[in-house]
Amino acid sequence: MIDYSLYLCTDRRLTAGRALVKIVEEAILGGVSMVQVREKEADDSKFYRVALEVKEITEKYNIPLIINNRTDIALAIQADGVHIGQSDLPLPVVRGMVPDTMLVGVSVGNEEEALKAQAGKADYVGAGPVFLTSTKPEAGKAVGVEGLRLISRAVRIPVIAIGGVNSSNVDEMFEAGAAGIAVVSDIVAAPVPREAAARLKRRKVF
Repeated sequence: MIDYSLYLCTDRRLTAGRALVKIVEEAILGGVSMVQVREKEADDSKFYRVALEVKEITEKYNIPLIINNRTDIALAIQADGVHIGQSDLPLPVVRGMVPDTMLVGVSVGNEEEALKAQAGKADYVGAGPVFLTSTKPEAGKAVGVEGLRLISRAVRIPVIAIGGVNSSNVDEMFEAGAAGIAVVSDIVAAPVPREAAARLKRRKVF
């Protein structure tokens, strides 16, 4: 069974010069249960190399590795899954490209999109942004905690809360029905990523 509870999304802009693979490893040791590599500004070659480096760490700890947006990169490195947005390749197309064993997640911002993703056999949805966030300013209008609650109630597949999620509001995410939280800056930018992940993992809602 997949553990979606603490889902790390990478962002090399927040590493302050530290090695991304080291941050990922420390985060996993702190309790991260899934890792998504997100490289919005990297060219194909760089994205591929970064993804391979992170895969070495996720395989070491048997943690699922998800590639953001790029189905081709996910296939090239034999990742565990791919996560797509509403403006990426359509879910049916992606499902037709990847093996049945590969997880496919979809970003959604409302109940209709979530239900469509479920009907298209998405394994999970990333619901948000719950709150506005500087790490993904293009994400659109915040759905808020109530929007997350409505999405969680609408579908049977796991819902991961994303967008402005941190240690100060994590309880609200799970109380609204989320199966997991996607965290970026609260772990990647933390002085000690392992401790930051552990603080989130210790929340009573887990």
